[in-house]
Parts: sequence; C-alpha cells; structure tokens
Amino acid sequence: MMLHEFIIAGFGGQGILSAGRLLAYAGMLEDKNVSFLPSYGPEMRGGTANCMVVISDTEIGSPVLNSCSALVVMNNPSLEKFESWIKPGGILIADSSLVHKKTTRTDISVFEIPATQLANDAENKPYSNIYLLGKLIKETGCVKPQNFEKALYSVLSENKHYMIPEEMEALKTGMSY
Repeated sequence: MMLHEFIIAGFGGQGILSAGRLLAYAGMLEDKNVSFLPSYGPEMRGGTANCMVVISDTEIGSPVLNSCSALVVMNNPSLEKFESWIKPGGILIADSSLVHKKTTRTDISVFEIPATQLANDAENKPYSNIYLLGKLIKETGCVKPQNFEKALYSVLSENKHYMIPEEMEALKTGMSY
C-alpha cells in the first residue's frame, strides 16, 4: 500500500498552495487517490499558509491530517508549528535560506536546501518551492517527474507555459541536491 501524507508550509506568496495543487494534480495523472486541503490566514501574501496533500493508491479517509510522512517548510514558524507532526521515520525538507532553526528530532531524515538562494541565483525567485518539491519527489517517489511536468501544463495558465522548462530544471536541481 502506498500512502503519502504531506504538509507544505510557509508564508503566503511563497507558492505553498501552488506546490500542493501541483503535487495533487500529478498524483491524479497517475490514477492515485488524492486530496488537497489549503489553509491560509486572511492576509494571504506575507501571512502564514500551509496545505495538506495526501496521495494514496487506496481510498483516502480524510483530507485533514494530524501527522505527516513528510513536511516541507519555508519559514521558522512553520517548522515550529509542524515539526512534531512528522511521523518517526518521516522526512523534513527545509528551505535553509529562510529556516535557520534546526530540528532536534533524531528519528526523521532531514534535508536542508537553500531553495530561496538557488532561485535568487537563477534569477527565478518564484521557483524556490519547486526546488523543495524536487527533493520531496526524489525522496518519496510520490509522483513521476514527467507527470509533475504535465501537471504544470494543466495547472499553470497558458501565458506562463514558457516558464515550464526552467521550472523542470529547478525540479531536477532539487532532486539531485
């Protein structure tokens, strides 16, 4: 049985909800059962945002999680809030450009990627979330990269399709980081 329970969290404007939507869509392309539950504060950009994504080959009982197999965080408050939700043996992926707090957990795998710095260096700030998703996809095998690319074409508006080759490069960089 394959079951991935993810929480992606950070500030509004970092592409948190877009990342979750893309993962869920890629899972649907693989005929998996998926759920996507976004949550954000009323101020949105600059406020806190998170989403819960479940990808499974069996029926999903609830989109609401109280634990996760992997956590992707793009700010310190998100790490502080959700760190304890990671199941033993789970994965933490943090944007080390912005998350300076270190986890004290020894029962999880931790991957620190300077995603915001990588995106800034590539002059593509909106892609910081994609670097982190690359690592998530690599470590969990939750979706195939080619289906993630198909999801980009389906989810992004057509006037943004020119960005997809660069986004796939960011995904590959994240996968190999």
